[in-house]
Amino acid sequence: MNIGLFTDSYFPQVSGVATSIKTLATNLEKRGNSVYIFTTTDPHVAKDAVEPNVFRFSSIPFVSFTDRRIAVGGFIKGVEVAKDLKLDIVHTQTEFSLGLLGKYVAKQLNVPAVHTYHTMYENYLHYVLNGKLLRPYHVKQYMRAFLANMNGVICPSDKTLASLTSYGIKIPMRVIPTGVDLAQYEHQPTTDVRSEWHLAADTPILLSLSRVAYEKKIDVVLSAFPQILAQVPKAVLMIVGDGPALEDLQDQAKALGIADHVLFTGQVPHHRVQDYYHAANVLISASDTESQGLTYIEALAADLKVVVVAGEYTEHLLDDPSLGITFTSTAGMVKAAVEYLQHPHAFDDETIRQRKLYDISADHFGEQVLSFYRTAEVHYASMVYDEDKDGEFFE
Repeated sequence: MNIGLFTDSYFPQVSGVATSIKTLATNLEKRGNSVYIFTTTDPHVAKDAVEPNVFRFSSIPFVSFTDRRIAVGGFIKGVEVAKDLKLDIVHTQTEFSLGLLGKYVAKQLNVPAVHTYHTMYENYLHYVLNGKLLRPYHVKQYMRAFLANMNGVICPSDKTLASLTSYGIKIPMRVIPTGVDLAQYEHQPTTDVRSEWHLAADTPILLSLSRVAYEKKIDVVLSAFPQILAQVPKAVLMIVGDGPALEDLQDQAKALGIADHVLFTGQVPHHRVQDYYHAANVLISASDTESQGLTYIEALAADLKVVVVAGEYTEHLLDDPSLGITFTSTAGMVKAAVEYLQHPHAFDDETIRQRKLYDISADHFGEQVLSFYRTAEVHYASMVYDEDKDGEFFE
């Protein structure tokens, strides 16, 4: 099967979407399919760089979100490339430039089109004119328009499925959480993160790993950290990532008098992320805007306990303390983090973890996506039949 993945976000950009796409492409290829990635140019990728099966289209930084890109033009080139590749199905991963190109390509090639709804945009409206221009209603209208005539939607979580259902989307939808390459996290670290940051082998490390943006609510974790330090005095909060909230968080750490216990690493190359998971004791997050939370399942793959906000997805994922604990209050977050730091092996049940690992594996992910492609093909065939039937009726 020749599969085209269309995305505005791909490596070397660091994001959950880029990681999800790479994981999917690798697993689909492992199953004998040919996968081609249509994406934007990137200032960190040389124009003459050789990237097998990756096609880049001229782009500019996205408005108010400058570390992301949006393609400008390239529709004719995109169709020509897709025809040469003889794509059997289009799978869009964005609702913007490359997503629109993907829809256009599918129409021109007469092939099914599937979409993955990665981002709950209602949580990000503040990025456009401080939330004064767009409203949730506009998100609903745009998603209805974008998904018109498509043949299926993959939702990473029940939360995203509920959102699209509330918009009145009627095409086939299926919850398929992104998986992770388990083998990648079973390897020993390639570098010693603790030595790199001058931390002792027994220093308790709480890890925050995400884009350093306001909606990730890292400030909530920082505010609670003094209470954790009161019980675990040697603890360190390691904040991995970069983004618009970085300076404010650095100022907050100083104002709280905990700057000596907080490390801001900046953005870490994707291939080194696993080293940070292995170096830490607990992953912690107060974000309530995640559609799935890819870092949570990466942490589980690295055998790292997780402390995160309670929600339908996280409570289903972390259904045993051997995996992690969810919280609904600052006191709950502090209690869970301290419990894991003070008693790191009190909740180890490898049987439970192994069962969960299959659910979050890349193999399970790829298997489910291929199954949904077949559902989309059936839906596409029914649409073509209905169009032909209508055409005969009106002749």
